[in-house]
Amino acid sequence: MSKLNVAGINTGIAPMYLSEISTVGLRGLCGTFNQLCITLGVLTSTVVGLNTVLGRSDTWQYAFGVPLVLVVWQLVALSCCPESPRFLVIQRQEDLEAERALVWLRGTTNVHKEMQEMIAERDAQRREKQFYVCDLFRDPELRKPMVICIIMHLSQQWSGINAVIYYSTSIFMGAGLRESSAEMATLATGAVNSSMTLVSALLMDRLGRRTLHLTGLGGMFIFSLILTSGQIYQTYDDHNWLGIICVMAVIGYIIFFATGPGAIPWFFTAELFAQGSRSAAVSVGVVVNWAANATVGFVFPILQKNIKAYSFIPFVAFLGFSWMFTFYQVPETKGRTIEDITALFRVKDIPYQQIPQHSDSDSESQ
Repeated sequence: MSKLNVAGINTGIAPMYLSEISTVGLRGLCGTFNQLCITLGVLTSTVVGLNTVLGRSDTWQYAFGVPLVLVVWQLVALSCCPESPRFLVIQRQEDLEAERALVWLRGTTNVHKEMQEMIAERDAQRREKQFYVCDLFRDPELRKPMVICIIMHLSQQWSGINAVIYYSTSIFMGAGLRESSAEMATLATGAVNSSMTLVSALLMDRLGRRTLHLTGLGGMFIFSLILTSGQIYQTYDDHNWLGIICVMAVIGYIIFFATGPGAIPWFFTAELFAQGSRSAAVSVGVVVNWAANATVGFVFPILQKNIKAYSFIPFVAFLGFSWMFTFYQVPETKGRTIEDITALFRVKDIPYQQIPQHSDSDSESQ
């Protein structure tokens, strides 16, 4: 893992690695911690960028040295991490090394059942062809999970979240706050994002990915409408209480983003695919996510300039579409092994909810 310690590569590798090394019962918790660390990084950069810290014209360049400390720490920490046991078994056929890694990760020598499961997956994969990115769209059994993966990533970015993160201070100032108050409000949204992501991590394996994603998208839809309504009314009647409503709408929007859409797309892709096609699917998801991110970053200022108070309307519309798509097309993966999840897309005309999940005791033993 440390050999691929490049930020862009790690965007996809980190959630995939966490998904592969965690047990069924902890996969959601571990996957969400990836997003938690991202939100803590965003919060740290917000603090460092304040005028009272390193945000002044004579000190801003020192802010770029702060990540260096974390990079050095990460290099040291990654050197102590084992390779993914699933990768060692299926890709490298190094069963003994995989068992050692599994014993280290689980803290017990009772890993025989989990090893047998991975060996069975390897044997099944040997009978299949090698997968490439184009196969994800050609193979009927891979096409649907790939489309789900793409829409999940788009639902995160085209929800407008980075329009809020990138331009939150200007949004708050446009809502009538002074610059100093707008900076504090931006800091508050970062703190809310981090704290609610932690709450989401604790709920992920209890309530499920689908439930939390639907809850998050629904809440974001409502608060986006409130924010848009507040901005529209403010163009006709400038009252302080409208600015307060806009700030509260942004905070509510962030809370629901952190509840599900913030974390789930990153590790959900790794859950939908078996080892042979997982890396290709994760790569597509990463490209889609960053492309959508860049689109929002470039397009939102144009929307603000041309349609002003109505600039969030496109995001509201896509949030509505994403909620409907998730409700009708996205399966629940909580409590299911990777093999069970991939089997969902091979079963015809059976609702996802009728396919059994593993019990908590089964999850603990794996």
